Amino acid sequence: MIHESAYVEDAKIGDGTNIWHFVHVRKGARIGKNCNIGKGVYIDTNVEIGDNCKIQNFATVYQGVKIGNDVLVGPHVCFTNDMYPRASLWDDERLVKTVIMDGATVGANSTIVAGVNIGKFAMIGAGAVVTKNVPKYGLVFGNPAQLRGFVCECGVKLNVKSKSEEGVVLECPQCGKEITIDLNVYEGIGE
Repeated sequence: MIHESAYVEDAKIGDGTNIWHFVHVRKGARIGKNCNIGKGVYIDTNVEIGDNCKIQNFATVYQGVKIGNDVLVGPHVCFTNDMYPRASLWDDERLVKTVIMDGATVGANSTIVAGVNIGKFAMIGAGAVVTKNVPKYGLVFGNPAQLRGFVCECGVKLNVKSKSEEGVVLECPQCGKEITIDLNVYEGIGE
């Protein structure tokens, strides 16, 4: 379904995807199956969005962004793509790529600075300014965003079950799933 007020250029849209009011999808963009693209979203040239994603109202997804499957992008999220922006200077050589891995959540009003990679099932807190990579299952928030813990695939913050030189075993208090995180990554909490 593409709402009559949406403007979709020559883009590939997967089956079962809904594109709502006043959305603009630019030429060369690829949106997977069963996605929901909310009101006023802007999807730039050649952006890639996987299957089962939810891009909420007024998010801006600029050229150079690749979003995996099952990703939630909250309302008013802004992805950037130029490390040294100037109104009078732009060409494709200035483009810096950003990757959001499967299952990640990017909270409302977050800004994701160009070149950042967000790991699988990571969670970005509302209003965060993400200036560096986020590890898989990482929970970050603040300005600049800092690693504050880890979350389960179900979204609940994980608790430490055990620690060793090989890593830290984290356990979900809700679903019981266990996830092992590299000790060096775990020790980055709160820096």
